[in-house]
Amino acid sequence: MSSSRLVGVGVGPGDPELVTVKGVNALRAAEVVVVPVMDSGERGRAEATVLHYVPEDKVVRVVFALNERTDHARREAAWDAAGQRVAQLLTAHSSVAFATIGDPNVYSTFTYLAHTIGELVPGVVVETVPGITAMQDLAARSGAVLTEGTEPLTLVPVTAGSAVLKDALNGPGTVVAYKFGRQAAEVAEVLRETGRLGDAVWGSALGLEAESIQPAAELDGTPLPYLSTLIAPARRDGTRGGKL
Repeated sequence: MSSSRLVGVGVGPGDPELVTVKGVNALRAAEVVVVPVMDSGERGRAEATVLHYVPEDKVVRVVFALNERTDHARREAAWDAAGQRVAQLLTAHSSVAFATIGDPNVYSTFTYLAHTIGELVPGVVVETVPGITAMQDLAARSGAVLTEGTEPLTLVPVTAGSAVLKDALNGPGTVVAYKFGRQAAEVAEVLRETGRLGDAVWGSALGLEAESIQPAAELDGTPLPYLSTLIAPARRDGTRGGKL
């Protein structure tokens, strides 16, 4: 039975200053730090963030089919191969950290990896360290208030389809849309149809040189970066504590 530990560490949306103290400590305490990369080999956001805190020779790049949605067999094969690679690392090291953008329990590759490792490495201890999410960062940078009083908060990945987003926008509370960049035109139209366009804001590359934060009303149908985030605040009457 293994006594090794696999720790999923949320490293935030890209700004290295938004990695928590606990996250930095977990990265530094691990014997190796795994970062997910696409098969094209470019440095991902998680890797770039990690390198602010640990030396490069401690980082292990593992290929994941991060954007693969159509070829199920290719995606499964990539997950299996990644799981095997991390399982090998766990047999050689007592502690392995896996760095993921955002939070490891919110639409993260770590979820799938942990499931695979649980089957491949009996007895492995799996833990997570929470990270700042893109919606929190965008709210801070844009001034958008996510929730007040009794308002609900709905998080929707637009990869689930614009109909899911429309249902959320027709409901109460604030709606956050992730991964909407490629469907920016559809998202703008749904915001108009539901009367939620005026106060909505979107952002991408938060905390990085290419950062862009704009009113959703200025969306013109041009495709945006895949990891763009949208906030459509709840309808409010402007009174203080109106929804308490």
